Amino acid sequence: MSIPQGTIEHRAKAAQQLPVRVAIVVVSDKRTAETDESGPLARWLLIEAGHTITGFALIPNDEPNTRAHVLALIGRDDVDAVILCGGTGLGVKDRTVEAVRPLMEKELPGVGELFRLISYQEQIGTAAILTRAMAGTVNGKLIVSLPGSKAAVELALTRILLPELQHVMHELRR
Repeated sequence: MSIPQGTIEHRAKAAQQLPVRVAIVVVSDKRTAETDESGPLARWLLIEAGHTITGFALIPNDEPNTRAHVLALIGRDDVDAVILCGGTGLGVKDRTVEAVRPLMEKELPGVGELFRLISYQEQIGTAAILTRAMAGTVNGKLIVSLPGSKAAVELALTRILLPELQHVMHELRR
């Protein structure tokens, strides 16, 4: 499948954008700074891709606390995107999606759909239906909620978000 010339030009223009300033939030009751692998991986992948990390936190899996933390981040001038890792499963304490969905002005359903498709095809088969990975925008900023496993973060960033992150920000800044 070939990419239309207009799309190539549009992506080239988007690639000239400034690095994206990202805050990373690991949402977990089980992980500590010493045991968390997904947050450091996300940080490393984003920096390697030329983006800037403007915040990093590991917070408990608590809906009001998560919402308040994200609200504070999206209120900052030095944050373009917030990536949350964890709290997207079906467990009783998995409330990250419920914490951030009410904040969103526009959802980007393709992020979750593509994540589940690739997960199904390449990693976990039908267990992919158990994730509620999602993304959306609020006040010109991107919010992405991912599962907390290292494999999920790597898949989402390398295969979905990093290839389109500057394009998304280009669209949000227009």
